[in-house]
Amino acid sequence: MESHEWSINGEDGKCFYRGNYMSGRWTILTTRQKRNPTWDRLDNPPMAVWAELRDIVWKKYQRKRCPWERVAELDRILGGESQEN
Repeated sequence: MESHEWSINGEDGKCFYRGNYMSGRWTILTTRQKRNPTWDRLDNPPMAVWAELRDIVWKKYQRKRCPWERVAELDRILGGESQEN
């Protein structure tokens, strides 16, 4: 299983996200707690969350820490072809 984590500062505080890739499927989890988090699954994540995950995975791909297939899968989810090459 691959895990990618990031956070977003919003008007109502900081929100932490985790994208897990396992068995050919992505799942997005979220929490507001930094220590001892209780992760909640997002059933229909907004496109902005998918775009942020794609950006994280793209940066890892550039550092050879993630395969191209992960970036391509996120591009398909976002509804477009490769955005950066």
